[in-house]
Parts: sequence; C-alpha cells; structure tokens
Amino acid sequence: MISLLSFLGFTALVAIISYYATRKTDENSSDGYFLGGRSLTAGVIAGSLLLTNLSTEQIVGLNGSAFSEGILVMAWETLAAIAMVVTALFLLPKYLKSGLTTIPQFLEKRFDAQTKTLTSALFLTGYVVVLLPTILYSGSLAISGMFNVPQLLGVSQQTALWICVWAIGIIGSIYAVFGGLKAVAVSDTINAIGLLIGGLLIPIFGLLIIGDGSLVDGIATLQTDIPEKFNSIGGKTASVPFVTIFTGMMLVQLFYWGTNQQIIQRALGAKNLEEGQKGLLLGSFIKILGPLIVVLPGIIAYYMSLNGMLDVQAPDAAYGELVKKVLPTEFIGFFAAVLFGAILSSFNSVLNSSVTLFGVDIYKAHINKTADEKTTVKYGKLFGIFLAIGAMCIAPFLSDLDSIFQYLQRINGVYSIPILTIIFVGFVTKRVPSVAAKIGLVSGSVMYIISEFFIRPNVVSKALENAQLQGINSAEILKNIEADSYPHFLHIMAILFVLNTLIMLIIGRFYPNKVAYEQEFTHQVDISPWKHAKLSGFIIVLIVLGVYIYFS
Repeated sequence: MISLLSFLGFTALVAIISYYATRKTDENSSDGYFLGGRSLTAGVIAGSLLLTNLSTEQIVGLNGSAFSEGILVMAWETLAAIAMVVTALFLLPKYLKSGLTTIPQFLEKRFDAQTKTLTSALFLTGYVVVLLPTILYSGSLAISGMFNVPQLLGVSQQTALWICVWAIGIIGSIYAVFGGLKAVAVSDTINAIGLLIGGLLIPIFGLLIIGDGSLVDGIATLQTDIPEKFNSIGGKTASVPFVTIFTGMMLVQLFYWGTNQQIIQRALGAKNLEEGQKGLLLGSFIKILGPLIVVLPGIIAYYMSLNGMLDVQAPDAAYGELVKKVLPTEFIGFFAAVLFGAILSSFNSVLNSSVTLFGVDIYKAHINKTADEKTTVKYGKLFGIFLAIGAMCIAPFLSDLDSIFQYLQRINGVYSIPILTIIFVGFVTKRVPSVAAKIGLVSGSVMYIISEFFIRPNVVSKALENAQLQGINSAEILKNIEADSYPHFLHIMAILFVLNTLIMLIIGRFYPNKVAYEQEFTHQVDISPWKHAKLSGFIIVLIVLGVYIYFS
C-alpha cells in the first residue's frame, strides 16, 4: 500500500507542477504549442533531452544487452555525448538561424515542399510502427512486473499487458496532445532528477549486497570474478563490434541527437543559442554517466545470476529481477513512479513531435494552406490522438521480440540513414537539386530494407546450413560464421550512407540548381554562441576517450 501511495503521490506531483509551469503559455500558437514559446532554458532542455532518450526500452533493453555482453554496449550511451557536442557546436546554430520548428522545414528551404513532406511522412511512419509501440510495450512490461499486475487484478499476463499499454498511452497522450512541448519538457525535467536518483540506487544497493555492505568491495568483486564483462572492445560477434564505432555507430548517434525531431525539438525551443548550447552540453556530460544506470545494473544482475542470487529467465528480464531483489520495499513506489515518468516522457515526446510534424509539415502545407495557427494546432492534436490509438493497438503484439533494444536500433535504419543523408548533403552543398533529395530518401530506405530483411537472412541462413552440413555444431563457431557471412548492420548503414551521398552528388553534378542555396536569417532568437561552448565540448570528448582507454 505504501508503494502504491508513493507512486500515485509522486506522479500527481509531477502533473501539478507541469500544469502550473505551463498554464500561461499560449498553446494556440505554433511556437507556443510546438516549441514552448521558444522559452526553454538550459536546465529544462538538458533534463528533457535525457528523459526523452532514457526510457524503458533503453533501461530494460540496454541492461539486458549488458547482462549478455558486458560493458561494451556502453557505446550507445558514451558516444552519444560526442554527437551532442557536434549538434551543439555545428547544427544548432544553423537550425536557430533559420527559425525552424521542424527539421523537415530546413529541407523545404533547401530543396522543396515535397521533400519536406516525404521526410515528415517517413518520420511519422517510423514513430507509429516502431518507436511508439516499442516504448509502450517495454514500459508495460516493467510496470506490470513491478506491481505484479496480473496477480493484483486477477488477470492473465497478456491481459495485464494490454491494460498497462492503454493506461500509459492514455496518460502520455494527455500530456503530449493537450499540454504541448512545454508541459512535456517541464515534466521531463522533474522526472529526470528522480530517474537519476532512483536509477543510481539500483546499482548502489546491488554493489552493497555483492560487497557485503561495501561499495568498493562490490566493484572489486565484479572486476575480479567477471573481468570479461569490463572490456569495452567488442569482437566481431558482439552486438557492437569495436570497428562499428567508426562507421555506422556515429552516424546513428548523429541522426538521433542532431536530426531526429523528437530530440532536437527541445533545443529548437531554446530562448537563444547560448541556452540551447548549454542545455545540449550539460546533457552530453550527464550522458557519459549513463552506463551507471543502463549498463552496470545488467552486469550486477549477471554476477548475481551466476552465483545463484538471482533467477533471470531472459536478458531483458534482468533489470526487473534486479530491482525486485535489491530495492527496499519503501523505495519501490517512488522508483516505479520515476520509471513511469520515464516511460511517459519518451512516449509523449515522440507523440508531441508527431503532432508537430503533421500539423506544420502536412496539414498546413497540403491539406489546409489557409489554416490559422489555432486550426493547425487543433488538427495536429486530433492526429496525435489517432496516432496514439494506433500505437496502443500495435504494442502488445511485440511480445515475441528476443531483444527490445537490438530490434529498435536495427529497424530505425529504414528511415535514419536516408534522412541523415539528405540533411548532410543539404548542409554541405548549395546546388544539389530537390530531385536528388527525393531519390536519396527512396533509395536509402529501399536499399536498407533489401539488405537487412531480404539479403541478410538469406545469406546468413545458407552459411549456417552449409556449416551444419559439414558437421559443425559448436555454438561459438556458428556465431563466428554468422558474423563473417554478412557485414554488421551498423557497417551496412555506413556503406549505404556513402552510397546514397554519392548518388545525390552525381545527380547534383549533372543537374545542378541554377541558383545556389543561401541560408536565411529569421532573427527569431539571438544566435550569439556560448563563449565556453568549444572548450566544454573539447573536454567532454576527452572524457569519452578516457573512458574507452580505461576499459580497453
């Protein structure tokens, strides 16, 4: 009962604070609803960025990967810091100079309206089919497990999953659809503080148990007994081979932190460039500490499972089992509320970005070109409700996934690489025509789908069949054969990025625009940079390199 009361109390507190912080924001204007009135400060931006990124598909999924592979999966966290530095120093100044509300708006200015619409449609497809359902599914698993919903309500596991999916979806939709970006950002900031505290408590209590009351002894025991879990250099059979850090990994990070609407929308809402850069750089510094929350608990769970202290049936179940094992009863309600906030954060952030993309880039641009801002916001909200219902219907059917996190990263390539390609070419060239961007979007998506969902399965299955015909049954050898038979999906992303870029440049060489593109300065916000931005970015990059060297 205490757990349930503390859960309800903290959740209600976040809602009340968010309401009072946003009640004076004009939600009927595009800037007010979609960008929080361009009033977001560094702390709010950093908190919202982190909690938008850090949700159950990250906490549960990445800890599950760490349970299986160890610290090498920290690449998804630590390298994000470098991508955030690049965004702060190079991309954000260009975005704010043009007064953008959405990233596709840049593509309209650089190429044409059709390119913008295609990109928005690609974003929205990825959100409703992949990202939103994954967030709902992984979040529902966590909440259902922590409160033992099947037993509490006397229903089956599948029914409990449906109940949790719809509960999270409805509450998240209220935040995102009716509150706008500022409500999302404020609630994110409060929950980010709670998540940092609650998230750090899990490994602390786990290490205290392993070390018989001593954190130092707990860490020493892990490093002594399972040293293989503390090697940051992944081999060719790892989910993140070390060489992929220099190919597709950085492209994925740059897309996510520099061009993905759900993330960059927080920085676009900055009151000026200085606050935006501070927010991104503060977030990048905190991101370096991310492995303490999303990697270390997985390693602790592995040690406990190895020594009979924990019963883990599957890697993605490791985090939930660890929480139930190490967290004192009086903390469970608070932690569940924080985790619930993280789930809501990712869900409502993606949903708010979807509402923005539809309202600005599709409804006003194509359906009702004379719509005023109030009407644009209204129909954006209606689309958000439709999108949320669709995601809630899809989410429970993801229960057959082997790894939530790996599924999410692999499937994201369908839209991440083509979008990153056309934005990159748009920035670095002035005469590549709009037809090249359209071809780049289509070719990038089609080539990735063919590679990953047709060629790869066929090639890998044939290689494994041939090996087994030769009498090879060793799981380790078969794993090496699988890794050798086809390039890692992150390498494929890098190859397709280069190929797609070349296609666009060749088209631009033979069919260039007659007039070179020049970026327009809208003067909507002050774009004077933060004087310590470059130094701070340099220090953050050095810290990331130091972390890798220490664990190599």
